[in-house]
Amino acid sequence: MKKIIAIYIAILAFTACTKDFDTINDDPKNAPEVPAATLFSNAERNLVDNVNTPEVNTNVFRLMAQYWAQTTYADESQYNIDTRNIPRNFWNAMYTDVLRNFSEADSLIKADTTFLDPQQKINQLAVNEILTVYSWSVLVNIYGNIPYSQALDYREITPKYDDAATIYADLLTRLDEALTSLDTDSESFGSADLIYGGNVSKWIKFGNSLKLRLAMTVADVESFSSTVKTAVESAAPNVFTSNDDNALLNYLQSPPNTNPVWVQLIQSGRTDYVASNTILNIMKPLADPRLPSYFNPETETGQFLAGTYGNVNSTSGFSLPSDKLTSQTFPGVLLDYSEVEFYLAEAVERGYTVGGTAAEHYNKAVTASITYWGGTSEQATAYLAKPQVNYATASGDYKQKIGTQKWLALYNRGIEGWTEYRRLDAPTFNEVEEPQGDFPLRFTYSDQERNLNRANYSEAAQAIGGDEVTTRIFWDKF
Repeated sequence: MKKIIAIYIAILAFTACTKDFDTINDDPKNAPEVPAATLFSNAERNLVDNVNTPEVNTNVFRLMAQYWAQTTYADESQYNIDTRNIPRNFWNAMYTDVLRNFSEADSLIKADTTFLDPQQKINQLAVNEILTVYSWSVLVNIYGNIPYSQALDYREITPKYDDAATIYADLLTRLDEALTSLDTDSESFGSADLIYGGNVSKWIKFGNSLKLRLAMTVADVESFSSTVKTAVESAAPNVFTSNDDNALLNYLQSPPNTNPVWVQLIQSGRTDYVASNTILNIMKPLADPRLPSYFNPETETGQFLAGTYGNVNSTSGFSLPSDKLTSQTFPGVLLDYSEVEFYLAEAVERGYTVGGTAAEHYNKAVTASITYWGGTSEQATAYLAKPQVNYATASGDYKQKIGTQKWLALYNRGIEGWTEYRRLDAPTFNEVEEPQGDFPLRFTYSDQERNLNRANYSEAAQAIGGDEVTTRIFWDKF
């Protein structure tokens, strides 16, 4: 009885001091609303993580691009992407962790009435929009037709699928509008921007470089011919001009903000991947200066030794991904200067007015890649002088010359390496000895879509010619 009375008195004493009963259940350590800048940072980080992680259940694009071969198992390099539900996992990560956060950030910025500088609000909306456009383009390039116009509307629990070409056209329009609204005289996200620290000038360069990428990706689509020419020529004067412009996120030394490659391969203690014969068979004869930055020499021989792509290789006796690549702080990249210069080289070959020659842009692209990975300009010059590399003497047409060197430069960026291979059809990939499926020209839709959004899924599958890995994305013409 005495204990009951004591508790009752304690409650009376507490409530006597509390006049605002509405706040009794408020958690003082967790904000009821997340600030827009926090959502933007989270989406930015998730985007970089998603496109850079080697997590086998989510991102196997380094395998699709044949940069790595597998050891413990070989399902994915034998083109089995369904056992681990990889299409579903990547789909959900992009829609839920990335696009949903960008969408919520957009809504909160628009609703915020506290901006002292109206242009800062406009800048934040534009930067958020540019990365949203980037994210949508990733999904289209992987799946084709996707839920887009209704996808982030909570009232549409079974969103329709939009035509991929129509989405691309809209993305280019959205990108132009965002770029037009940016003003370098005002701030944007400041330190909440994990890529450029709020530097609006850098975002203008990134937006134009992304515009160049989107336009060049659809350059073989006849219906886009005039759009591509206009977009490329308007973007070209404002794109990246050095590696200092690269869009990357610098990871930190300590978890949980470390390089996801380190997390998956070093922290986890796994040795699931070794250099593939596809990439080493090209790099070794050329004495490519990037080789020791891409892979470690095999421990016993000190040589760079490749596993056979598509086979189950030994965990020893082959070259592992390099210490540089697997360090805690190695950056995650969204788009870089080398990639931009390769697009410009291709643009010249296609007859667009972007200044310079194809060879000049090609040389700048290769040099940028070598110096980014720690090589010197002298090494780049010597490499470019090799007959197999020199633009004037390398074998093949411009797509093969640019495609091969671009594929090498895109190492560690599996999505883009796979995309450019599908688009330019270079270099020549190895055939898998015992494939479990066909080489993926796209990823199939999430199995959840088949089950929970069946009518729209079926309509989308029919529209693209079947939900198969062999169905080409609309821009993959050859």
